[in-house]
Amino acid sequence: MTVMESTSVKVDACATAPRAHPRPEGQDRYTISEVAAFTGLTAHTLRWYERIGLMPHVDRSHTGQRRFTNRDLDWLAFVGKLRLTGMPVADMVRYAELLREGEHTFEERQELLEATRRDVRTRIAELQDTLAVLDHKIDFYAGARRAPERPSA
Repeated sequence: MTVMESTSVKVDACATAPRAHPRPEGQDRYTISEVAAFTGLTAHTLRWYERIGLMPHVDRSHTGQRRFTNRDLDWLAFVGKLRLTGMPVADMVRYAELLREGEHTFEERQELLEATRRDVRTRIAELQDTLAVLDHKIDFYAGARRAPERPSA
């Protein structure tokens, strides 16, 4: 995770390599349906993320309509990566809370991410073992098809 300078306070960048934003900074006000289309998440999921505290405070228009920013898109990309790790939602919410609390939570955030990395590495090892078994079976069946037929007795 990269760290960016913001007026002498270090702030987490939510994604190390965010994909291009649909709009430039300053013109980055997206409706919930636009964010849903861009991220692949449903509007229901986005509202739920906000309700459980996973999304930082989403800006609202004068009519109360949610207005997401490029920073929100970056955060959602990071949350998507956390989801792919299998991190429990409660841990994601805890990470978001720690992020909002500020710099003094760096160590706890790092520990949470390191624990998740250990879990991911364990799952990768399990999947590699599983892949080896599948490869063995596939090779067995491919070899069996190539073997000459045995004369019947």
